[in-house]
Parts: sequence; structure tokens; C-alpha cells
Amino acid sequence: MKSFRSGRGVTAFAARRGRSWLAVAAWGAMTSAAAAEVVRIDITSITPFGAGVESKVGAYERLRGRVVYALDPEAAANRGIVDLDLAIADGQGRVQFYGDIEIIAPVDRALAQPTVLYVVNNRGRRTWGGGPFFLERGYVTVSSGWIAQVPVTPDLLRLEAPVAYDPDDAIPVLGTVRAELSTDVAADRLPVGDRNQLAFEPLIMGLPEATLTRRLREQEPREPIPRDRWRLRARYDGFDEGSGLVELDMTLDGGFEPGVIYELTYQARGSVVQGAGFAAIRDLVSFLKHDRSAMNPLRRPDGAPLAERVIGQGRSQSGRALRTFLYEGFNADERGRQVFDGLMPTVAGGGRGFFNHRFASPTRTATQHLGHLYPVDLFPFTYGDETDPFTGRTDGLLRRARASRTAPRVMHLDTSSEYWHRSGSLVVTDPLGERDTVLPPEVRVYVVGGAQHRPARGPSDRGQLPVNPNDYAPVREALFLALDRWLTEGVEPPPSVRPRIAEETLAPWTEPAAGWRALPGVSYPTVIQQPERVDYGERFESLRRIDLHPPRRTGNRYGVRVPALDADNNERGVLRLPRVAVPVATYTGWNLRNPAIGAPFELLDLQGGRIPFPITPAERERTGDPRRAVTERYAGFADYRTRYLAAADRLIAGRYLLPAHRRGLEAIAEGNRSLFAP
Repeated sequence: MKSFRSGRGVTAFAARRGRSWLAVAAWGAMTSAAAAEVVRIDITSITPFGAGVESKVGAYERLRGRVVYALDPEAAANRGIVDLDLAIADGQGRVQFYGDIEIIAPVDRALAQPTVLYVVNNRGRRTWGGGPFFLERGYVTVSSGWIAQVPVTPDLLRLEAPVAYDPDDAIPVLGTVRAELSTDVAADRLPVGDRNQLAFEPLIMGLPEATLTRRLREQEPREPIPRDRWRLRARYDGFDEGSGLVELDMTLDGGFEPGVIYELTYQARGSVVQGAGFAAIRDLVSFLKHDRSAMNPLRRPDGAPLAERVIGQGRSQSGRALRTFLYEGFNADERGRQVFDGLMPTVAGGGRGFFNHRFASPTRTATQHLGHLYPVDLFPFTYGDETDPFTGRTDGLLRRARASRTAPRVMHLDTSSEYWHRSGSLVVTDPLGERDTVLPPEVRVYVVGGAQHRPARGPSDRGQLPVNPNDYAPVREALFLALDRWLTEGVEPPPSVRPRIAEETLAPWTEPAAGWRALPGVSYPTVIQQPERVDYGERFESLRRIDLHPPRRTGNRYGVRVPALDADNNERGVLRLPRVAVPVATYTGWNLRNPAIGAPFELLDLQGGRIPFPITPAERERTGDPRRAVTERYAGFADYRTRYLAAADRLIAGRYLLPAHRRGLEAIAEGNRSLFAP
């Protein structure tokens, strides 16, 4: 395919994209022809931050602004960015675009830690780094826009990505897109964009051929919904027609039913070059590490860059982004220098993402009930090399970084919830789940048992079980400090803690194989999220284009497992927080949907559960619960508290928790005092 190096340049592009692109053109005109991947950083606001936090480095401030980037499509480091050669270039042959940036840093940069935390934001929201844990210790946190589908609001970090243009017709690229929608409550209107993100603009002339189907479960036949029963509505507030992304929703006569999977397919125009988001992360981090000019907002008083090393962290979707970033070779910048020194993918499971494709949709994911056919769970799944049983191809997430000598040190942190909902076991096994994989020496894997993807912050009636309150955040904090020491001092981090097939702690997920003991009134899952090798069409592997909508199923599934269970139905072979090590309940990484929200036989996305123990032997006998009662296991509250805190102290001694976490854990134990009341 020929490169789109039209003489129209940025001026014509700006006319199509609105005033924001005119600003980029002006910024580009002020730069010299000598290329820099970061053209300009404009800090538009500086405000005090962290009032009330006692920091050893004094006051903090928050910087907000925009970064202008320029990419040469011919550069070797950029050739893997899908459709970059179809974006309009400036007079120097570079594609310019911009994104938001946020920095939280000590006012006195000389006192800041030399290790910087870069947080890959989740759908525009920074998810870590602004709390007392970092401020008290003098760390700097950086986050920037990398997703084009993020709505335009002052609160979110967004990437204004370039649009791909057809090289022959000089119009935005056209194509077919597919979106799965569902709701937990009856609704008259649903957004097409995932989680209220933007969606691709429908092609008006193609609307009569758009289709909508419904089904209750993943593998049930699709039931067509007549075209005259539903309508699409695009809102262009802040956008130009042809800009690629809009606010899009749909209505259905009679409304949308809870739990049903609705699948919309339509013709769209304006595929954005979403892969430029990875280049933006790469080039910004590299700039902060190496640039000594006044444009770098993270410099020490002597002009040296503050960031001697950078740890990249991302939770959930953002963790999958880091895994993809690493796999696709972005940890080497355009000059071959290492970008991230350390990575912390958190609750990412075994997935990657729909991040660098034509009509990419990075906000989409696959869970057991919804989103199964998006290209987010693709081989390879683990960091070392394994062989795909369905293609014979050997690969691993670290392969490219090792070849370029830019491999970071990796701490991969999951909960048991990812083993049910996000194929987490594929991080630690071969693709069929038949044996343990060999982790590379740069990689540690930690699995927090009896916890869920996002800790519950209050009661919920969406699941059949009460919510799971276990919080892995303290483990993440302790591991961050351990990773920093690993990078700066060479101190080995705590050993990996993960369930293993060889130790019989990683088991098949079905009820008897996992060791589940039936409990009164509790239904064990009959389903699990399990990736399938899917056929997206002939051009998917080479050009990252999906030609089959919906994709064709092959029936070839990768093998997933879950942590094995003890006599209390709590998980073995995992990091056990004190709540799980000294329990008064069973804590699951799964939960089933409440019948009130539909599809009660399916997993409640990314949620776990809590099943309290009987309090007394009489209650145990009356209910037929096979688990020992609370008063049978502990001599009283003092005995429980002593054993609970001993479990906490063991984790602190192993460096999986910090001494500062003990007070919060003690408060959790105190919250169970009423269970022992006479």
C-alpha cells in the first residue's frame, strides 16, 4: 500500500479536523526541521496538590497541558503502527497529533525521587499515583492521553489521534464495525461506545444495511431485529463530520432487556490511527528521561532530567495496554533506547487489547458474558516463549524487547478474579493449560487469592453472592517499592506467588476438579471466560483489519485453570491476605448474575463474592454447611485477632505488605469483633 504523502499537508488536514488541528499546525511550524518525537509540551495550568499530606519533599503541584507529537511513518520504530502511512503528513513528512498530559510533582524538583511512575490511564482516568503513598515519599506521577475514544471533557486525558485517509479517494477510510451492547436494567436507549466512550461515525448511506441482533448467551444463535424497530443517533458536539469519532447511541422499540447481548454492525468512516497512542506513551516517557531543554517539565535545577528511570503501571485495560506495548516493540524508542525500566501490569489477566488495528476500539474487552469476539485475548499470553498449538507459531511478550535489549523488569499482579473472568492462568501456563510455563528471570507474577478485579466499596445487589471486600492495593504498593529497589539497588524482589499445576494448586475450573464443596443456597459456575482462536479474515494477521463481522468461530479454545480450593473453599497457592489466611468466610473470584439483571447463569463481569461461615455449630448443622463454624475455629476474638495479625506480619516480613499497612489490617480484624459476641 502506498504511503499517503499528499501535498495538501497539515493545512488540509486541519480543515477537516477543526480548529484544534490548526493549533497543531502552528506549533509544528515553530519547530525546527531537526526532528524530535515530542514537538512541544504546553503546560496550561499549575495548581497546588495534596493539601494536608505530610511529604518529606514539601509541597506538590499538578501540571496540566498538552503534548504535540510528530511521527515519521518511514522510521523503523513506527512501521508497526497500523495505518500511520495513511494519515496526512506535514511539510517534513511527519504525522502530527496531540494529547493531554498530567503531572503530579514536588514543587522543588531537586527533592523528588529519581524514579518516576507513569500511569497508563484507564479510559481517560488516572487510576493510581496521586495519593499519600506517593506524595509522602516524594515520587512524581505522570499520565497522558493515549485513547482517541475518550470523550472530550476537562476531566479526562485524551488523545487527538490522526485519521486514516483512503490513498486513492482522499476521504476518511471506510469500513464495517461491530459493537456488543448490554444492560443490567431495562432501558430505552443505550450508548454504542463502550462505557460511554466515543464510537465510530456511521456512514449515512450505509445505515439501511446496518444490522442488530440479540442473544442471551455467547454461543446461542443470533436473532435478527427488524431494521425498522431501531435507530442510531450521532451527536457532533465538538466534532466535525468526518472526524471519525462521535457520541453515538441507539433506541429500540419496546426497549432493551436486561442481560441480553445486542450486537450492532454498521458501516463507519474515519478510522483513527489508534496505534499512535502507544507511540505517544513511548515518546513522552523517552523525552522526560533524556531531554535537557526548558521544555521538559521534569528537570532538576542543574538542567538534568529528573527521571533517571520510569516504572509504567496500568490497571485492567491499562495493564493489557502495557502487555501489548511491550509485545509490539514499543519499549524501544526511535533511537533504540529503552523506554520503561520496569512494568507493573495489574489485574490484566492473560489479555492484550484492540489497540492497534484499523477501526480499533481500545475500550473494549472480553469477559465471560460479553465481548467474546473482540481481538483482545490473542496468543501469546505469557512473557516467555510458548508455542501456539493451533498455528505452530512460537512467541512471547518479551521476545521483541529482548531482541532489542530493552526488556524491562516486570511485576505482573492479578487477583483470582482474573482467573475466572480474564484467562489469568494463561500468564503462568502453556496455551493449553497442561503445564506450568517457565517465567523469564526479568518477570515476577503475584496472584492475590480470594480477591476481585476491583475491590468492592459498598453493598451491591447485582450478584447472587454478597460482594467481595478484599483489596489488593496494599500488595501493589509494597511491590512498587520492591520494584524500585530492584531497579535502583539490584535487590531481588519477593519471590513470585502463583498457583502451579505441578503443585496441584492450579486446577481445572469445574466444580469437583477445583475442589469445591457444595454449599447450601450457592450455585457454583458452569461457565468461565476461555479464549478461542477466532478467524477475523485474511487480512487480520498482516494488516490488522477485521473483514468478518461477526468473526468466524473455530472451536479451538486455549486452556484455562483456576486456583485449587481448600476445605473452606478458599484458594490455595496464592498470596493470602489476612482475611483469607485467617478466615470467617469463603472469598471467591467469581459471582453469578442476580436474576433481576438477567442471564443468572452467567458470570457477573469481573466480580467476586463472599460467603460467610456459620457462626455456631448449631447454625452449621441446621443449614447443612460443611465448613466449620467461626466459634469452632477460634477460641474467641483475642485468638482470632492474634492469628490474623500473625498472618499480616508474615506478609510484611516477606515484603508483600509494608509495616504501614498493619494498622489498616488491624481495623479489618476489629470489624469482626461482633462475630464473637456472647
